[in-house]
Amino acid sequence: MSLKVALVGCGKIADGHVEEIAKMPELARVMAVCDREPLMAEQIAMRYGLPAHYHCFETLLATEKPDVVHITTPPASHLPLAIAAIDAGCHVYVEKPLTLCHADSRTLLDHGARARRRVTVGYTYFFDPPAIAMRQLIAEGAVGDVVHAESFYGYDLSGAYGSAILSDEAHWVHGLPGQLLHNNIDHLLNKTLELVEDERPAVHARGLVRRARRYGDRRDDMLDELRVLIQGERTSAYATFSAHARPIGHFVRVYGTRNTMHVDYLSRSITLETPSRLPSAVGRLLPAFGQAWQHLRAGGANVLRFARSEFHFMAGLNHLIAAFYRSILEDRPAPLSDRDMLRVSALMDEIFRQLAAAKTSG
Repeated sequence: MSLKVALVGCGKIADGHVEEIAKMPELARVMAVCDREPLMAEQIAMRYGLPAHYHCFETLLATEKPDVVHITTPPASHLPLAIAAIDAGCHVYVEKPLTLCHADSRTLLDHGARARRRVTVGYTYFFDPPAIAMRQLIAEGAVGDVVHAESFYGYDLSGAYGSAILSDEAHWVHGLPGQLLHNNIDHLLNKTLELVEDERPAVHARGLVRRARRYGDRRDDMLDELRVLIQGERTSAYATFSAHARPIGHFVRVYGTRNTMHVDYLSRSITLETPSRLPSAVGRLLPAFGQAWQHLRAGGANVLRFARSEFHFMAGLNHLIAAFYRSILEDRPAPLSDRDMLRVSALMDEIFRQLAAAKTSG
């Protein structure tokens, strides 16, 4: 059986979804796309040779009767569109953030559970090859017990997405409770929460604006830097979002009782720092060579993946979509649990509450 898939929201990320679904014809096929701007829906349908396009979501649901709907619209519309899709009998993949707040996320997931429809969110980096390898190494005891983790997510405000936000006061990002942060820090937080297992760890968040300010411009208030300390009973984490640090980084460091692991999502590499057992002088000399050898080995593995056409930018998206479809077809748990999604949404609520309070008091 091949699932019938529809997609609502034909912005930039929609192309990635359509392209990755096309790589798994044994699992699914895109039957239709929808956007309230008819030309956008028509253009993506023409680019990929899709059978149908719509500007009315209700008409799409009634006509096409899809098995799965991908929601790639701005976040404010996620909840109503997902509820409508579930009521039409569809399973739902929602781009991050799942909804605007924790209460809405719980409403959506509870609604899906009652209807026996699966819901997942686009935590694509959670399923990137380095993330999968990291979990396996931790499970095998490579770092020992996790003591602390650091998650760093860099952002380019001069890139296509950032420029669009800064050049348009009416851009939908400005209307989010957390603005720029709200649309990005899922990628930052889901990596730390999987290592801090407490249901509700203590959180301390601070944000700031580093870019040049212009008097009277509402965008001056848009935070572009974030620091978050997360404290569990046995494990802590530090999360950093930066639109200014260069080079732009995207990594996780896991500090354990045996070794420290560095997971780089850009270079797709994992390295381990191990305690030296050699005399002090030699012990300070050799680790650099060991690190160099690990990077060389990781680079060689990436070359082989590239030669086999397996070194894809959208590898995490592909893995998540495929796992989600298999969970539907094989009636097994979805790749992300409700608990995973709800813990991230609750943490985001608390971060934005603290940021708003700091802004008011300041």
